Amino acid sequence: MVDLFHRPGFLGTSANFLADMTLILSLVVATALTIGFLLARRGDYRSHRIVQTASAGTNLVLVLWLMILPFRDFIAPGLPERLGERFYAVTTLHALVGSCALVFGVYVVLRANGLMPKPLRFRNYKPFMRLSYALYIAATLIGIAVYLTWFVWNPNPPTFS
Repeated sequence: MVDLFHRPGFLGTSANFLADMTLILSLVVATALTIGFLLARRGDYRSHRIVQTASAGTNLVLVLWLMILPFRDFIAPGLPERLGERFYAVTTLHALVGSCALVFGVYVVLRANGLMPKPLRFRNYKPFMRLSYALYIAATLIGIAVYLTWFVWNPNPPTFS
């Protein structure tokens, strides 16, 4: 795994392999969530639940495995002093929106699969699911800005030692 932090990326930027993989997997998850959204609009709720559950689970693994470590190592030490710099501001915004999307999305998936305690259940799915989807798409778009900020527009991209 550590070797993947040092292996060059495959998208032609200064990113390492794992950063490129994170971007691609995030786009795949966003696409799958959009397909799930469309399935719900068509009334295919069973397929919608399966796609959304798999997407939320994949996103959870992606965040826990590939996003927390770079934030901890490259951003957190500079906060709050350097929050005015684009590198720190965009990444922190992504972390905030992404954290909300992750927690809310997992909550909706747990509820949809009957795994939420009764006092925490909601009845009207539409507003909850739409908010969860909107947060995830916003986090994905900000995540693209993070990738560009870190690996395209940055003359000294971050690297793991």
